[in-house]
Amino acid sequence: MATTAVVAGSGASAFSSPSATSEAGSATAEARLLPTAREIRAQFDSWNHDLVSGDVNKVVHHYAHDAVLLPTLSNEVRTTRDGIKDYFTEFMAKKPTGAILHSYVNVQSDHSAVDAGTYRFTFGDGTHTDARYTFVYEKRHGQWVIINHHSSKMPQG
Repeated sequence: MATTAVVAGSGASAFSSPSATSEAGSATAEARLLPTAREIRAQFDSWNHDLVSGDVNKVVHHYAHDAVLLPTLSNEVRTTRDGIKDYFTEFMAKKPTGAILHSYVNVQSDHSAVDAGTYRFTFGDGTHTDARYTFVYEKRHGQWVIINHHSSKMPQG
């Protein structure tokens, strides 16, 4: 069972304003525009669904064109679409299925959020890898994309 914690309004906010006029009413209206933790967590579910599908192009489509991937099972930092595709081609050959163990969502603004925690990848041969992760999401052209994905194997496992 996954653990989820939500922190809203931490860090920089698109809603911060030096103006004090009608700030309370404005903040209430603007807060409705913030994504929910469920919406952010759904990004992982969609990514994982495409990972399980075996279609590497669907997985790569989740990443922004300028995304950075620090992958779980490679020492090479991936900063291009081709590099990200190369990593996932190799990774997906292992037939992984991901499951969130602990998730901590931090909504930064209406177009920025971070999901960090731990997950487990179970592979087609029955082995698994537990890892720490951070997904940084940004909403671009109405779609959430991954702009930074850091994943590292757990030191003790």
